[in-house]
Order: sequence, then C-alpha cells, then structure tokens
Amino acid sequence: MKLARAIHFDESDTRVYSNSARTGEWCVSGGFEFSNWSEADLDGKAKQAFSNGWFGLETSGRVTFVAVAKVTSQEVSHLEGLLADHFVTYYGAPSKELAIPVASDELQAMADLCDEHDDNTLLVVSRELTEAGVKETFRIIDPEEAGLDQFAIHGSLDE
Repeated sequence: MKLARAIHFDESDTRVYSNSARTGEWCVSGGFEFSNWSEADLDGKAKQAFSNGWFGLETSGRVTFVAVAKVTSQEVSHLEGLLADHFVTYYGAPSKELAIPVASDELQAMADLCDEHDDNTLLVVSRELTEAGVKETFRIIDPEEAGLDQFAIHGSLDE
C-alpha cells in the first residue's frame, strides 16, 4: 500500500499556512475540512489551505507538495487512529470507534490515488467551490519531471 508524505522544497509553507505540516508526515487530501465552507471563508491563509493544502495527519497542518511512498499496515492502523481522534475532537464524531471507518475511508481514498504511481511521485491538490460543493483535482509530477536540480544547490564539498 502507498500513501503520501509531506515534502518541502523551501520555507514557503510556513508562511502561507496557519499551521504547516511537518516534513515527512503522512498526509491525506483533507477536503473534509472544507465541506461546509462558502466564499466568505476563503480569505488569507485559510484560502491558501483550501486552494492547495494537503492535510498532515500528525500536526493537522497543511503542505503544498506530497510524495508517494510505501506505508506499512501498522502505520496505516496508527494513522486511522490519529484521524479518528481528529474527527472526534474537531468535528464532533460521537466516538473514536465510530470515527475509525470514516478515517479508514479517507486513507483508502488517498491510497487509491497513490497506488498507481511510482515512489517519489509528487502530488499537488487544487480545490474550488462549486454549486455541488468542493471539487478537488490532482496534478501528478513524475519523479523524472521533478529533478532535484530544480530545487537543490549543487557544489563541491572542497570549495
């Protein structure tokens, strides 16, 4: 099974999101946060989180890029618990036990998105409000298209 981890190429996420996901933490789309939003809610950092932010499962922070990676069944079980706790704490789910199936569905949706891609494939989410609700689209950046030379500074250790 595959999911996606938060990845940062620079410090911009710490400036554009109220709470930035930690590099390496597992993420899901997190569109559930916006299910009752309207245009009035789309302002400042909240608008950025809505428009392009993946949801970090440990920090509840947002990140712009995620990278596909293999995940163990033990990790998935732990992540289900974290997300179920989040649903109880922030969305009024009646209990963790009742929230687990919903958390599992969120993780499975993310796995379905990731499973067909090679490890290190980058994913970007884009959202818009429509009359039918929140519409999410995903952009896939293959590892060979996302060469690190675009982001990294290369040099010699001898210099």
